[in-house]
Amino acid sequence: MENKSYKSGFVTLVGRPNVGKSTLMNRLIGQKIAITSDKPQTTRNRIRTILTLEEGQIVFLDTPGIHRAKNKLGDYMVNVAEHTLEGVDVILWLVEPSNYIGAGDRHIIEVLRKVKIPVILVINKTDTVNREEVFSFIDSYRKELDFAEIVPVSALKGNNVDELLGCILRYLPYGPALYDEDTVTDQPMRQIVAELIREKALRLLEEEVPHGIAVSIESMKECGSICHIEAVITCERETHKGIIIGKGGQMLKRIGSAARREIEDMMETRINLKLFVKVKKDWRDSDFLLKNFGYNPKDISST
Repeated sequence: MENKSYKSGFVTLVGRPNVGKSTLMNRLIGQKIAITSDKPQTTRNRIRTILTLEEGQIVFLDTPGIHRAKNKLGDYMVNVAEHTLEGVDVILWLVEPSNYIGAGDRHIIEVLRKVKIPVILVINKTDTVNREEVFSFIDSYRKELDFAEIVPVSALKGNNVDELLGCILRYLPYGPALYDEDTVTDQPMRQIVAELIREKALRLLEEEVPHGIAVSIESMKECGSICHIEAVITCERETHKGIIIGKGGQMLKRIGSAARREIEDMMETRINLKLFVKVKKDWRDSDFLLKNFGYNPKDISST
């Protein structure tokens, strides 16, 4: 019998790069799906995750940060983020705890003014400031837009996340679950594995290299109790290739062993991971290579 009080719908997370969208989404669903790092533009694709509760089912769409694009990959990322505002039921706008509203957030305000969907302002990283300060941050943002709710949280510590879930459910429409209750993401396993490898590279590599790398899975085969994975890290310059491999191959080994441990935990099986490094000059401005790495502009229009 259909549950008339059950709710389901789509919720998108938007914000400038590095405000903690992926960390919050992982926290909300209770496990790691989206990769995180302290480098901006860590998320490149729209990532869909599903949280099934007794009261309803929330489908979260984590998006790349909205920023001024510098190449075709940047254009793709901004298009993904802005298109995700269409066809959702609730928008979560993440900001950092500050009274200063910079150009990046002003641009997002202009985008949000055009939508007719409830916007919940989420002030993240509140564990880094005094509680009294949060009230003045709320006042600063309240003057800019008519928010459905304003919720201060710490995605890292989990503070006030249950309150945020309650707010989201209030604005979702009534309806049946959209996915089976044991579904957590619609991402293919290959994509999750590639992203985990990219995360480890982002965390371990020098500042100038991470934006210019992509990871692709060449093969993934189970053989007995071991899954054999071959992956390629693509960079834009020969000098970057040298940094990624490191002296005596040490950096590539560090990336590989950090990624392997997490992939083994996720897949619950032993992993034999082989990493290779290739150079493809200016791949971020090549339509063909962008498509090859899974950043396909045709995917943008489908929610």
